[in-house]
Amino acid sequence: MVMKAIVIERCCAAEELHVTQLPMPEARPGWVVVKVMAAGLNHSESLLRQLEADNPYINTPIVPGIECVGEVWDASDSRRLCRGDRVVALMGGMGRSFNGSYEEYALLPEGIVFRVDSALDWVSLAAVPETYYTAYGSLTECLLLGEGDCLMVRGATSTVGRAAIQLAKAMRAEVIAACRKERDFAALKALGADHCVIDDEHIADRHLAVRPNKVLELVGPRTLHDSLRCVTAPGYVCNTGILGNVFSVPQFDPIKYIPNGVFLSGFFSNYPTRQSIDGLFALMERHGILPQYARVFPLEQMAQAHRHLEEGTAGGKIVVTINL
Repeated sequence: MVMKAIVIERCCAAEELHVTQLPMPEARPGWVVVKVMAAGLNHSESLLRQLEADNPYINTPIVPGIECVGEVWDASDSRRLCRGDRVVALMGGMGRSFNGSYEEYALLPEGIVFRVDSALDWVSLAAVPETYYTAYGSLTECLLLGEGDCLMVRGATSTVGRAAIQLAKAMRAEVIAACRKERDFAALKALGADHCVIDDEHIADRHLAVRPNKVLELVGPRTLHDSLRCVTAPGYVCNTGILGNVFSVPQFDPIKYIPNGVFLSGFFSNYPTRQSIDGLFALMERHGILPQYARVFPLEQMAQAHRHLEEGTAGGKIVVTINL
């Protein structure tokens, strides 16, 4: 039997993404086959296509896609998953070391596949895994966010930024949303932001009505030092994103770079756990959080979806439907 899939063999333009056919995978010990219903797209998949695919650490030819939602098709020898289980899957080398979600059936390590009890429709559910897990892990594992904290989300209009605002408000934090355009303020406040500020990359030098004690840094090294200077002491900064397209801090001297009384960490989302996924979905269910997405495309329109992803013109999370 064959299935529809999108395969890349090298770095390529969005227009070169097209549907082809691959043999359907077969389950094996430790791995399960998931019938992919839908998948969220991510900035890292655009980077893979544009910059990374020619590197030896990418196992090309490869089916991209670092997350998906669907049903277990073949559970092999699994003791915790059964055929028909509603699942989310994410990270762990998906779409880089082994074939990912841009296909009708995906062979995935059991350890990155999680059964979920959720009444969300497939498209809404597809907006959750990587985006909301990244926000949740950053807030809980790195920033230790709790009631009474004041959190600044830097890169607030990004998919992870929007999710972080929703989750932080559910955790009873005060939220400052930092973005580049005032026209986005209304939408961010509708998600729950208490305050909005323009990000001119020099927020620390301005007078803020409320100063954060914690910052979720999604722009990355481009504004990281300014974020470290923004927080009150003791303060916490978690660097999770690289939206500023600056990927490292040159000649990093931690003694001079990190202010006294400020704690810097980074969230790496490659190893999701059952506990974190359960905690995320429980929080969303308890507070009625609706996943945010902006555009939906069928698999056959992946080139168009990737063009929006690359150019940042979707206005939010992009979801691709596959077996719907």
